[in-house]
Amino acid sequence: MGVRATGVAATGQGAGRANGRRAGWAPTALPAGLVLAGAVSVQSGAGIADRLFSQLPPASVTTLRLWSAALIMLIVAGRPTARAVAGLAALRAWRDGVITLTFGIALGFMNFAIYQAFARIPLGIAVTIEFLGPLCVTVTGTLRGSGHRRAVGLGYAALAAAGVVLLAGTVGGAGLNWAGVAWAAAAGTAWAGYILGSKAAGQRLPGASGLVIAMCVAAIAVTAPGVMAGAPTMFRPSFLAAGAGIGLLSSVIPYWFELEALRRIPTSLFGVWMSVQPAIAALIGLAILGQDLSPAEWAGIACVVAASAGAAGNASQPARLDPPGEPPPATAPAAPAGTGQGGAT
Repeated sequence: MGVRATGVAATGQGAGRANGRRAGWAPTALPAGLVLAGAVSVQSGAGIADRLFSQLPPASVTTLRLWSAALIMLIVAGRPTARAVAGLAALRAWRDGVITLTFGIALGFMNFAIYQAFARIPLGIAVTIEFLGPLCVTVTGTLRGSGHRRAVGLGYAALAAAGVVLLAGTVGGAGLNWAGVAWAAAAGTAWAGYILGSKAAGQRLPGASGLVIAMCVAAIAVTAPGVMAGAPTMFRPSFLAAGAGIGLLSSVIPYWFELEALRRIPTSLFGVWMSVQPAIAALIGLAILGQDLSPAEWAGIACVVAASAGAAGNASQPARLDPPGEPPPATAPAAPAGTGQGGAT
């Protein structure tokens, strides 16, 4: 009897430990999978877009992608978005409208610029340089904190700078040029503006209405250069289908996955996970496009990834632990609901 009781107790303790382990990883397993799947999706879409550049100009591919994403989002969330627009007009909330329009212009230029970069430099390097935009937003937030956080933030900024120096050492070499680097840096600047615009629009408009409006504005903004560069070839059924696939992979799927992940985890943790985007982009570039990188380029990417992950973690210290889905004070390196690269690439 005593032996049986001991066995039952041991079994209970083992079950308790197992339940504890499950309780430890279960809350983050799903959002981690969503973030990873979203990153693979957005970079796979970027890889497919890159392969089209031999047949269509980057501006035309950008137009096809954004219009496809805008139409899909309108189908899914058109009614609440129409109500949001009507509410802005009824309240004469012109300032909110201007903020949302600015958000859309930043989104359009971000996508336009990064595709120009993809056409000139390897995918992984372009995304790494672009990722400096959200990293600057995060580091700027940490510099406003205590002395320790400020010092750590400067350290991560220096690490990112070291990564850029490693990448810059290859500029002018095979497959890399200054024009591509400049376009990637411009995309990073627009990504930082996208983060701030996304936050502002999200505070003023319900649900995903701000993002849907911004996507429509972005599509309209890139239409003229895209059509001038690629019409009428871009309107062939095969290219329209490819554009729809890119819009689905690079915008709709990652935005939805990231939104679901942000409902379950703090944005500081989300930012850490999003820092894998440059590495995933480099791997997708290698697998789909055969873009092999030098050891110095891989080291540069690793520096920026480490700096981004560390800065995101530092941004939440010593602040309170955020409840799932609640953003910290303007320090996350990625925008709510589709940052990322989902947003950018």
